[in-house]
Amino acid sequence: MRKHWIDNLRWVTVLLVLFYHVIYFYNNKGVFGGVGGFGDGPQYQDVVMYILYPWFMPLLFLLAGISARYSLEKHPAKEWFKSRTRKLLVPSTIGLFVFQWMTGYFNTLVARQTVLASMEQPALYFLWVVSGTGPLWFIQDLWLFSLILLLIRRITRNWHFRINNEKVKKYFHDNAPYLMNIITLMICVLYWLGGQTLIRNPRPETADGLYNLYKPLFYLIFFLLGYYCFSLKNIQKYLSDSWWIDMLLAIAACGYLLFNTYGENNTTPQYLTDPFNCIYGGSMCLAMMGWFIAKFDKTNAFAGYMTRSSFGIYIVHYLIIAGLGSMMFYYTKLPPVAMYIILTVAVFALSPLLYESLRRIPFIRWCVFGEKKKE
Repeated sequence: MRKHWIDNLRWVTVLLVLFYHVIYFYNNKGVFGGVGGFGDGPQYQDVVMYILYPWFMPLLFLLAGISARYSLEKHPAKEWFKSRTRKLLVPSTIGLFVFQWMTGYFNTLVARQTVLASMEQPALYFLWVVSGTGPLWFIQDLWLFSLILLLIRRITRNWHFRINNEKVKKYFHDNAPYLMNIITLMICVLYWLGGQTLIRNPRPETADGLYNLYKPLFYLIFFLLGYYCFSLKNIQKYLSDSWWIDMLLAIAACGYLLFNTYGENNTTPQYLTDPFNCIYGGSMCLAMMGWFIAKFDKTNAFAGYMTRSSFGIYIVHYLIIAGLGSMMFYYTKLPPVAMYIILTVAVFALSPLLYESLRRIPFIRWCVFGEKKKE
């Protein structure tokens, strides 16, 4: 039976990513990427980054781990990994040369007028390809984690454990409040431990910043947690029963962070390992999963469409943000509020249209979305 709550939470989170990128593109908090802000003022709209960044990508990796568990129960590992390679690795490698180079074109717009002014084709095209990776780091990480998961499964395939399911269920039932406290503490601690794997003082002349963007060990923790822990029915049941407690904890931690840290670069290792950020990020992941298990484990026509399309929308959305956002910022005198409104409407309206157009072209469909046929 399909877990609609996973589908719904995934596409809702993808839509939050789109909105986050609109705000992030014009941020003035020193977060890498985008075109910068509108002066040195406070830009209170940047509060969206502080609210979303601590948890929405860890949550997507948690969901990916859960989905991997369910999929591997139905499909042979070899078939599953072949599908993952087509769906994840093809768009984030071949797709860069076919489509995402256009995102790279806009990402290097300013630099081409200064430090890259002397660069000519084809070297400039390859620079666009590399710079066009953008949000596709997520699916590159996910492909790597899928490979690591299969290696772990192979290593542990002869490890045998005898588990009495009835005793496990009774233990969960009798100790539910304590177990949920332990789970909340566990994910917050693991959030902190994952942050320790980042390079705290990245050197500009090296790939340190790129490593901190991908956060491979940090996100691997969440992917494996999803696979081994949060895919269990008993864990999901108690998440759904206590989601509001985790939500209250998350709101309290978020309020503290906003009051005490607003204005800082909220993507630095130092910020990510702040205890209150770990509490907020970890408890918010649990709260969102529990909330959707309890309230949104159902579907309708719109939810069904978004379930099928959110991956493709994610793939193409940043071209619209980088292209339109750059053009408005550099070549118009629109007020900031107009830029935000135009870019928000454009990314939510044009991303599905662009996806639906490209997926109807067979070769492009395979290169950009990893789809063999129109689905």
